[in-house]
Amino acid sequence: MPDKKRVIIYCDGACSGNQYRTNTGGWGAILKYGDKIKEVYGGEPNTTNQRMELTACIRALEQIKSGGYDIDIYTDSAYLANCMLQKWYLKWQKNGWKNSKKEPVENRDLWEQLITYLPLHNIAFHKVDAHCGDELNERADELARLGIAGVKKAF
Repeated sequence: MPDKKRVIIYCDGACSGNQYRTNTGGWGAILKYGDKIKEVYGGEPNTTNQRMELTACIRALEQIKSGGYDIDIYTDSAYLANCMLQKWYLKWQKNGWKNSKKEPVENRDLWEQLITYLPLHNIAFHKVDAHCGDELNERADELARLGIAGVKKAF
């Protein structure tokens, strides 16, 4: 019998043409609850890889309709993992959403969305290596690329 209130999430973001003025981003996430798996993905034009990494995590958490879960989030994004593990967001909030260089925090809108989920659940973040054979991490990457493909089809 699986843990009644444990969810495992793998999330990933990608951006095609990140070096160009116009580009396409995608995000993907997998939620595992016992033996049930749910996949979600999407994308948007003119974005960044970091925004897609954060969006994947937020969209996954949006799928959980009630509070009180133990959630393990796996990401290959150092940006996401380091912020959450080292609690950068607490310093940013205290400093009026300014970073250590006294500049506005990038992606503040997404960070503010993400941290609203922290008091609702017991969330642990885990950094995983990209493209190292972890099946669910590889699938999250595939989903992010499907998100990119969907946006490119729309344009």
